[in-house]
Amino acid sequence: MFTGIIEEIGTLRRIARQGEAMVLTIGASRVLEDVKLGDSISVNGVCLTVVSYDKESFTVDVMPETFRRTNLERLSSGSPLNLERAMAANGRFGGHIVQGHVDSTGTIVGRTAEANAVVFRVSPKDPGLLKYVLPHGSITIDGISLTVVEADNAEFTVSIIPHTLAETVLQHKKPGDEVNLEADVLGKYIERLLGFQGGQGGSMSRARGRLTADFLSDNGFL
Repeated sequence: MFTGIIEEIGTLRRIARQGEAMVLTIGASRVLEDVKLGDSISVNGVCLTVVSYDKESFTVDVMPETFRRTNLERLSSGSPLNLERAMAANGRFGGHIVQGHVDSTGTIVGRTAEANAVVFRVSPKDPGLLKYVLPHGSITIDGISLTVVEADNAEFTVSIIPHTLAETVLQHKKPGDEVNLEADVLGKYIERLLGFQGGQGGSMSRARGRLTADFLSDNGFL
């Protein structure tokens, strides 16, 4: 699990492709300070496993499902990458719960300066993602925990402060670029629980996707 607070910008040193599988070698420094084989590192918002490393870089495998769902397929040698180690139990929770499981990619359709901020407007490839996006809620863009400013049925906006712009790959992003998106996991779990129709039936099935007084009473909430 991650928090969406980027630790450093790494650089893609080597990329090996075989069909929809890839092996990435990424140059870094800070995230290597205590790295071990099998550690999880968020790369542009994608949770990947360290399979080898040295003092200046680490290597990760990208499987076909990740290749198809994220923007990693568009990388090239020299691409800058947002990097974050998995959250430490004794650390501060500065962002929000980020799993590193990308829901959809999105396209930046606008970038506008507003006083000391830069407003990005993003259109998800999968419009269904927008049901989890609400004003002042959380969204992850290329691994960055951000607060939604506005949202409708086609796109949403986020406002970026100078520090975040300078410390992440957003500084390089422009209209037409593709980004990885992960919606707040809390909304997805709530939707699944309330809409669940499978299993052995039971009171959850009888709720039929609606939160009712009878459902709450049957399950000990009232």
